[in-house]
Amino acid sequence: MDQVRGRLLVVEDDEDSGAILAHMLHREGFTVSMASDGPRALAAIAKEPLDLILLDVEMPGMNGFDVVQEVRRSFSGPALPIIITTARGDAKDVVTALGLGANDFVTKPLDFKVVLARVRSQLSYKHAIDRIVALEQDLVRRNAELEQANARMRHGLESAHRMQKLLLPSKPLRIGAADFGWAYEPCEELGGDILNVFPMGRRHIGFYLLDVSGHGVPAALLSVTLSRMLTPARRQSSIVQQNGMDGPEPREPREVLEELNRQFQMSGENLQYFTVFYGLLDLFDLKLHYVSAGNPPALYLPVGGPPTFLNDCGHAIGWFENTQFEQRTLELAAGDRLFLYSDGCTEAMNDGSQQFGRQRLCGACCEGRRLPLQQSVDDLLIAIHRFRGDAPITDDLSVLAFQLGDVTLPNAHAG
Repeated sequence: MDQVRGRLLVVEDDEDSGAILAHMLHREGFTVSMASDGPRALAAIAKEPLDLILLDVEMPGMNGFDVVQEVRRSFSGPALPIIITTARGDAKDVVTALGLGANDFVTKPLDFKVVLARVRSQLSYKHAIDRIVALEQDLVRRNAELEQANARMRHGLESAHRMQKLLLPSKPLRIGAADFGWAYEPCEELGGDILNVFPMGRRHIGFYLLDVSGHGVPAALLSVTLSRMLTPARRQSSIVQQNGMDGPEPREPREVLEELNRQFQMSGENLQYFTVFYGLLDLFDLKLHYVSAGNPPALYLPVGGPPTFLNDCGHAIGWFENTQFEQRTLELAAGDRLFLYSDGCTEAMNDGSQQFGRQRLCGACCEGRRLPLQQSVDDLLIAIHRFRGDAPITDDLSVLAFQLGDVTLPNAHAG
């Protein structure tokens, strides 16, 4: 068993007795200094750090009681233990010393084995307390560091959240003859869903809703990257447009998704994938060309017919290499509506573990058929939250809808 070590101060007015005690303690491995009276003891205590004081009570001038009182003004009992040595047999002196703050006592003539046992006991207790204090201080420091790190993280997440919101389209949004409405509620500070709408010349409107697997920062980073890629650059070729005879021309949705699938394949290091509905609205032909890669089937509300869920067109982006997506075309009429949504909407659960589901989604959209489009979208989110009740939100909620208004056909030669 390792012996307890420490720095001791022996305070004894009998220099021979003090020297003998100091020598015996030194042989046991302690670092020992000496003082012959109270003032010299206080000076030694102020000069260097100590672990324990062996203090004689009977000293001329400033006695041991006075020294104990003075030491306790600066040091607690656990911080600097004091063992008094006394030749007195009167228990009142011991009680007085202990009452003033001494930790223990030994009586003269000293039995060195008893002194050594008391010293080691007090030092063991002091070292244990010192470790606890050090651990508490370290815990306080670590908590402060964690608070600072959390504050920086919160600030970063808030900044990233604001940046992510800037990528979303404006409200209300009307492009040509089409009105668009949308809603986006991430389940965490940052979400993996993203959506956008953008004109492509006078004739076409591109739009998409995508959902990256997972949540939080990794999903948000990929969604922001995809948003940048899917935003057409003015008069430049990009993943969504190519240079034509009269300027940039939109690429077919099938081409856009197949290029995304080539660039974002899952691998051993990257297990992220995403679903996406990408549509190209032709205001000249009144047709929607679209591809849905793993996204929940869009809800189509034609003016003169029953609601219909459009069929899926292929696997999620990243699942399989060389996937060829099937592009489909939907002929439209004035007043038709189309609702895109992420699976967080239909898979939202209530306290009974029931999902909101497609039928409830269809019912909510049909109930809002005569409302302004954005209000209909907002009411859909209200219906989802009302159904959910107090159950937690476990996935992002995203909805993007458009309604085709009365169309004044553009010049046939417009881009």
